[in-house]
Amino acid sequence: MARLAQTAGLTEIQQEILSTVKTFVDKEIIPHATALEHADTYPQDIVDGMKEMGLFGLTIPEEFGGLGESLLTYALVVEQIARGWMSVSGVINTHFIVAHMITHHGTDEQKQRYLPQMALGETRGSFSMSEPDLGSDVAAIKTRAVADGDDFVIDGAKMWLTNGGTSNLTAVLVKTDEGAEKPYQNLTCFLVEKPVGYGEVAPGLIVPGKIDKMGYKGVDTTEMVFKGHRVPADRILGGRRGGGFAQMMDGVEVGRVNVAARACGISIRAFELAVDYAQQRSTFGKPIAAHQAIAFKLAEMATKVEAAHLMMVNAARLKDSGERFDVESGMAKLLASEYCAEVTQESFRIHGGYGYSKEYEIERLMREAPFLLIGEGTSEIQKTIISRGLLREYKSR
Repeated sequence: MARLAQTAGLTEIQQEILSTVKTFVDKEIIPHATALEHADTYPQDIVDGMKEMGLFGLTIPEEFGGLGESLLTYALVVEQIARGWMSVSGVINTHFIVAHMITHHGTDEQKQRYLPQMALGETRGSFSMSEPDLGSDVAAIKTRAVADGDDFVIDGAKMWLTNGGTSNLTAVLVKTDEGAEKPYQNLTCFLVEKPVGYGEVAPGLIVPGKIDKMGYKGVDTTEMVFKGHRVPADRILGGRRGGGFAQMMDGVEVGRVNVAARACGISIRAFELAVDYAQQRSTFGKPIAAHQAIAFKLAEMATKVEAAHLMMVNAARLKDSGERFDVESGMAKLLASEYCAEVTQESFRIHGGYGYSKEYEIERLMREAPFLLIGEGTSEIQKTIISRGLLREYKSR
């Protein structure tokens, strides 16, 4: 067992789940990831394997057919999956966020309708806040839902939907006219059912196609365009208009722990590749790991891997205990994503010229790591959240 990124105090069930996932990653993901990634091929066989293990229902309560596990368990599973291929963890991340939102904010009818099929992986979730001109200013959403009888009619365009084409249930944050004083109080979350695929998948609902990306390939990232698409009023999450912002932010907070876990997974793999290569490659008559310049790089990389893992675990455990954890999740996401970029680049440097070759795994990690600097909020957004929380706690008297 590797020394780094170990987690104390896990139950036997948690240890068994992680052992099973690690074996799956080593046998079914790592050997195929680079070829699938270079071809930008959706990893259907890997996804089917995750469905068989019950990973799509990992945190869904047992009463709805899930495993009822904690955020910590989920984060540690994601860390292992991202160690194999970060895109695979993206397949279940948005699904997990939507399941979390329905579990904690949905009506009883919505829980019964969606969660059992989500636990099986038959209903697969995606979610959408961003828009083409929006950036991080969520309160400035333009996509609008207008009441029309028992339905709402949605018009507008959403952007950056992970699993936008391969999901069949999307949580969409749109503007409704509630007459509230603050813009974010006019936002409502709809649960939009749709077929899998691209083009006009339902009347007035268009998924144009996959966005070509530098990395994070295999998993589909799309736009979603609404042109008079009708959604029944009972698809409002929790049945409450104007509550969408808080519901989405709850989902994004747990999503930040997920992104931190993904960053930890990539960092672990980058370190594994570097420490192995440094002992195999020789210069001046000895392995390059014996040169102090390389040995010090390995020491710094390992320390960053360990620090990021501990912060991620701390944030997940705080959430599981019911404590407020916005600052801690922001810190974990900030540190893990920044360290991931640094650790991956150091591994790339250790590989030398071979690191620039597509034959070596580190080339893929170099294109994947930057995504985590912006996913679920940029580092600057995390610093805003952290500083506001600190000023709230340390308010001058």
